[in-house]
Amino acid sequence: MSESVDLDAVLQAHAVGRLPFEQLFLRFGLKLSWHQMGAPIPGSFWGEPEAGLIGETLHARDDTPVQSILHEGCHWICLSPERRATLHTNVGGSAQEECAVCYLQILLAGNIEAVGRARMFSDMDAWGYSFRHGSASRWFLHDAEDARDWLIQRGLLCATSDRVLVPS
Repeated sequence: MSESVDLDAVLQAHAVGRLPFEQLFLRFGLKLSWHQMGAPIPGSFWGEPEAGLIGETLHARDDTPVQSILHEGCHWICLSPERRATLHTNVGGSAQEECAVCYLQILLAGNIEAVGRARMFSDMDAWGYSFRHGSASRWFLHDAEDARDWLIQRGLLCATSDRVLVPS
């Protein structure tokens, strides 16, 4: 997370509620653990209020940025079962995988009525993501073919559309 992020400028989980995230991630087998305000967030790589990952559980609370919940959840979706088994806080991975995670989080944001792609683009920019084209939306629309291909090769995205596939 960029040190200069204004957390009030990004959509926080309390504005969306817990249920949309539970329903979204349940399809992939990821559990959600919601913590009380002020409580530590286990597995948070960036520190509170950012989301955390330990094993097959995503940790968040009401003030966690929505983009953080989606991003960490998408990291988990992109991990192999072997990496999931030892996951604690730092998912690691390549730069290409990170791009695929960003692409997937944008797609999944479009499935949450209270979020949407446009808001995700804005929040990713506010959070401090940097892309060659200067913004998340320009990257997604004009420079993300490699991220899309990464997801297709792993069976997470339909090759003929941006339909996210749920592994069986």
